[in-house]
Amino acid sequence: MSRVFDVITIGRVGVDIYPHQVGVGLEDVTSFGKYLGGSATNVAVAAAKYGHKSAVITRTGNDPFGKFIHNELLRLGVSDEFVSGVAGLPTPVVFCEIFPPDDFPIYFYREPKAPDLEINTDELDLEAIKSAKIYWSTVTGLSQEPSRAAHFAAFEARARRTHTILDLDYRAMFWNDPADASEQVAKALQQVTIAVGNREECQVAVGETEPLRAADALLERGVELAIVKQGPKGVLAKTKDECVEVPPYFVNVVNGLGAGDAFGGALCHGLLQGWGLEQILKFANVAGAIVAGRLECSTAMPTVAEVEEILKGIK
Repeated sequence: MSRVFDVITIGRVGVDIYPHQVGVGLEDVTSFGKYLGGSATNVAVAAAKYGHKSAVITRTGNDPFGKFIHNELLRLGVSDEFVSGVAGLPTPVVFCEIFPPDDFPIYFYREPKAPDLEINTDELDLEAIKSAKIYWSTVTGLSQEPSRAAHFAAFEARARRTHTILDLDYRAMFWNDPADASEQVAKALQQVTIAVGNREECQVAVGETEPLRAADALLERGVELAIVKQGPKGVLAKTKDECVEVPPYFVNVVNGLGAGDAFGGALCHGLLQGWGLEQILKFANVAGAIVAGRLECSTAMPTVAEVEEILKGIK
């Protein structure tokens, strides 16, 4: 019988190779740090940091970086039982440049194909997915087969159970055509209960960037909770009965690439705690800001105490 997890995520994994030098291009960087990465993986790590039993469904190469991923997942409290190797494909690595406060060019090395897009339907533990309190997926996983079919099989197993979440995490380099992304997202929105994304991602998902219109369009597609992240303008969330908007929490930005994943992990925590929508958004906003003020992503995820300490000082 499958174990019951608080949070199961599915999707990208890789090794983040981030520069220690800020404000210079990769050609001038002299040293780097190596970190566990990948959006779905980071969300699972953040949930574990808050004390929740979490797991990620993904695949790696059968190489030293693949071993590193298994070791880091376990070290950071995330189950690796749904992580397997793919023969002949290297574990992805990701480089970035750091130009605060808002320019972080990112370079994905996922050729000839990322192992995390080789997730197969017949390898899924559908019972574990069905029973998880939160199931988190991303739009990247819909970009290629067999991952696409596996994602829809998991949605079917969930049968729109509460807290079935789609992160609208759209990255153009993973798709041949934005129209294909819009088509697949439209299908996925009919299978999930929560959608979360920034304004640009909402444009791909529902053709809207204005936050209220985007939230309404997501609700019209069938989700129960729509969350639109607005960066320095805060975040808006809407259900059929409630609309909440909270302002941002500003920090001295170091690297903004992990902020969205930190927000996602904090969102999972708030949902599991049964908090009201406003409390969830305030907590998630601060969590995202904390990580934006740090270099790395997975290992930068805050504790509950760190977030709550900041919230005490916010009126």
